[in-house]
Amino acid sequence: MARHQGRHARPPDQMYRSSFFLLSATVTTAALGFVFWVLVARFYSPEQVGLATSLISATSLISYLSLFGLNSTLIRFPARAEARNGQISQSIALVALVAAVVGAGYLLGLPLYGQKLLFVREHLLQAGVFVLFCVFSAVNLLTDSVFIAARQPQYNVLVDGLLQGLAKLALPLGLTGLGVFGIFCSTGGGYLVAVAASILLMRRRLGFRFDLLARGTRLREQLGFSVANYLSSLLNLAPQLAIPLIVLQRLGEAAAGYYYVAFQIAGLLNAVSFSVGEAVFAEASYDPSRFRVLLRRSAMIMAAAQLPAAAAVAGGSGLLLTLFGGDYSAKARPLLLVFALAALAVALNTWTSFALKLTRQMGALVLSNTVYAVVAISLALLWAPRGLAWLGWSWAAGNLFSGLVALVALLARRRAGQRAAVQPAAAL
Repeated sequence: MARHQGRHARPPDQMYRSSFFLLSATVTTAALGFVFWVLVARFYSPEQVGLATSLISATSLISYLSLFGLNSTLIRFPARAEARNGQISQSIALVALVAAVVGAGYLLGLPLYGQKLLFVREHLLQAGVFVLFCVFSAVNLLTDSVFIAARQPQYNVLVDGLLQGLAKLALPLGLTGLGVFGIFCSTGGGYLVAVAASILLMRRRLGFRFDLLARGTRLREQLGFSVANYLSSLLNLAPQLAIPLIVLQRLGEAAAGYYYVAFQIAGLLNAVSFSVGEAVFAEASYDPSRFRVLLRRSAMIMAAAQLPAAAAVAGGSGLLLTLFGGDYSAKARPLLLVFALAALAVALNTWTSFALKLTRQMGALVLSNTVYAVVAISLALLWAPRGLAWLGWSWAAGNLFSGLVALVALLARRRAGQRAAVQPAAAL
């Protein structure tokens, strides 16, 4: 697990390589996920798809909430070689525990915010499966960070892209008798396969062994960073949890299905900027002396890739949605067009957020994500009666204002650094 030696050592500048593999993982995941939802849309009703996507969205968001900021800590502050296994093991144990607790809490609170999903609580087995899949999803996200920190993102392509996607595709037709829960179990089966494959690859390729008693893991030393990152993640994920519920409650089950499909396609588009952000975060953590160069380079890569990608999605929105059959093209296309325009705001928000993490401006990161959550959710509640497209505009506005707040914080820090450098020179 050593960072600078051994068979996994790499040249210090591999941001392009890391960006390529991280984007490849996302594209492969999204491509197989696209086929999965086309298949599901053909064999399940829009109402069943709407309810299932609400459950899957909840599982995905719970898994992110359960990371407790440790995904970024494992990349930004890796422990020494002798304590790295312990750092990873303790992080996995904590994330799994938090995911189980948060998943159970979500089920308990359904009467308050998800009455149409109460059927999950009616059977103990279904409730237990829901919580278990929350755990697998969260652990899978954490192991992704382990491969990124080890500068081996190609394994994420294999695990998240191929193995998880193929496992999902193999299940939905055989589970049609379970209805809504059949769709959900197909996705959960993918999480299970991904976790098993990740642990196996970590053992064989990175020399990982479970060690819950190791010292020197740096988890306590970086607790402040983890907590601040966790709080910002909570705020960042709040609109992704709240808006689908707003759609479900205000516009109905079918509209929730249309929203989810459009959002998944937009997620593939936004993966361009997120992959570059993850890569620069890992590389700048590995070699802090190249922070400014890497940050400028990542901004240029995002701009060069995001603009044509957004244009392609906007131009092909009708064709993409036609593949889902039914009314998806007519009902979801206006929303997808808005999401394509919003990709530029998402890119700004993503770039500035990773920059704040690298400069450890955690207070500014929390503030920018607070702005994002408040703006996006408030506007979604206000504009929901106008239709799905307006919910896309609420998402765009939240990202734009959040990115601008973060950019102001970064510029203020830069000016403060320039003044601090001028003052000693003047004294001489």
